[in-house]
Amino acid sequence: MASGLDIQRAVSVLRAGGLVAFPTETVYGLGADASNAAAVRRIFEVKGRPAAHPVIVHLADPAQLADWAREIPDAVRRLARKFWPGPLTIILKRATGVSDVVTGGQDTVALRVPSHPVAQQLLARFGSGIAAPSANRHGRVSATTAEHVRREFGAAVDCVLDGGEAGIGIESAIVDLSRAAPLLLRPGWITAAEIEAALGTALAAPPADAPRAPGTLAAHYAPRTPLALAEGNLALELAASLARQGKRVAVLARATARPLQPGIEWHIAPPDAAGYAHALYSCLRRLDEAGCDAIVVEKPPQAPEWAAINDRLARAAAGSSDGDET
Repeated sequence: MASGLDIQRAVSVLRAGGLVAFPTETVYGLGADASNAAAVRRIFEVKGRPAAHPVIVHLADPAQLADWAREIPDAVRRLARKFWPGPLTIILKRATGVSDVVTGGQDTVALRVPSHPVAQQLLARFGSGIAAPSANRHGRVSATTAEHVRREFGAAVDCVLDGGEAGIGIESAIVDLSRAAPLLLRPGWITAAEIEAALGTALAAPPADAPRAPGTLAAHYAPRTPLALAEGNLALELAASLARQGKRVAVLARATARPLQPGIEWHIAPPDAAGYAHALYSCLRRLDEAGCDAIVVEKPPQAPEWAAINDRLARAAAGSSDGDET
């Protein structure tokens, strides 16, 4: 676990324009001083991230919102009281002076107050916003441990703070409050129903001109090994069919029954949504490193508490199908 000296070193790196990977309760972030455009550009270079794709600015406290957003509607305060610090990102009209590099050239900025104690200590000591997308190559599987980050980037990242394994394991929900009707742009561990209850109003479906938001490309969170999703017994049948073709297959299953034939590596996923989310990216990384020709994932239930997991798996399947890092 990162010590006070580690955190002070990380603050010095940020102030010098360097990159710091740090834990949040969702996944690890790759951070830079959000007020230093050149430092934020380094994030894009290291990740291979498209310049038009915005990043989230992490804050120590909701009191800092006024430094980054020019309009703070009452709805923000309702969500902040309920969910911050925590796994919720809010999109607002950006304040004057917020860099185009951070916002992807948009008039909006994505803001979050994370709850992880190491992130909180880092942000409090730094005293300003830290721009931080997930600490992985763009389009690939997010990092949930410090070791994932080190293996992904090596010396390209100036400092890695170890805060243990990320507790939630999937990225924050993203709500747009920059317009009249609130929009859910990315599902997260906080469900749509919980957000609606806090707001006292329904979330609208995102229109075509909704702000671009992190992690919302059709293909994302993808292993390099082609990944296919299949329902129940169809997952078993698909794995067996691929194995009969001489392919080695890694399966992430919910069922305990498995094909009795060689060439299939069988992994049982946690049965509950919280356990599944926590383990998902570590599982995908292990399956990706197994040297198989294909990954088959048995689809989880289509229930509200599984919405964010299903979202990530659908994007992972789209992103790994042709090896394109979009």
